[in-house]
Amino acid sequence: MLRLIGLGLAATVLATSAPAQQSQPVVMSQRDIVYRTTEKGPLHLDLHRPSTAKDKRAPVLVVIHGGAWARGERPKGWSGYRRFVDAGFAVVSVQYRLAGQARAPAAVEDVRCVMGWIARAAEREGLDSKRIVLVGTSAGAHLALMAASIDKNEGLDPAECGPAPQAAAVIDFYGPTDLRPQSFGAWNSPSIGNWVGQGEAGAAMAARMSPITRVRPGLPPVFIVHGDADPVVPLAASTALKAALERAKVPTELHIVPGGVHGKFGPEVQDRLMVDAVTFLKRHRVID
Repeated sequence: MLRLIGLGLAATVLATSAPAQQSQPVVMSQRDIVYRTTEKGPLHLDLHRPSTAKDKRAPVLVVIHGGAWARGERPKGWSGYRRFVDAGFAVVSVQYRLAGQARAPAAVEDVRCVMGWIARAAEREGLDSKRIVLVGTSAGAHLALMAASIDKNEGLDPAECGPAPQAAAVIDFYGPTDLRPQSFGAWNSPSIGNWVGQGEAGAAMAARMSPITRVRPGLPPVFIVHGDADPVVPLAASTALKAALERAKVPTELHIVPGGVHGKFGPEVQDRLMVDAVTFLKRHRVID
């Protein structure tokens, strides 16, 4: 399915709050939980759980920030994902190692470790490890796609983290899908080399870290969003991913934002996309 989102655009990022007139749900927040300790120090996550999750295990939305694998930080709150909280999701926002701390595949390992943490904490925190939805923007979307497509025998699940459960779905906001040199014409960002490395080893890692090379039957459903005026990650990255997923018979939708640039959709567009993403998860029975 391909859909055009034809609403106005403004320079706001993905984490814009939901419309103010809505009543606030009761959410319990635990911040700065250490989920892993590496040679560079501890890695943290924040857990925001709606009170409705007390009596039954909540599906989990894992939020992975963007920033070219080299910068950025996890959102400080959950309000940008209000539509998911209203649908019963707990929200986990994560810190991962950036390129200046550790190159690829470290960030992928960290996201997989978060998934393992959810499985270990599920009973204690009232979480449903069988309904983990990974959402990211830009490089964060790339990491979401990678974490959902890793084979458990690939050696990217750190032993101390335990096995990572299968993701139930991915929500991909304008993520790069092919890191190989010269892919998609203009997409040849120096940020890629900064993360995967240089020379033959870097090229091999770029291929290994390209989600489009991992598309196969049996992957979880993928909801894709991309602006058609994105100057950073070309729309071709998402159209190629959608085509590959369709060939593999993986459920997918691509929502194109006319005039949309990289990470700057207006609040009305943004909220509509969140509603559509929740509808997508219901359609594919990730949630009721």
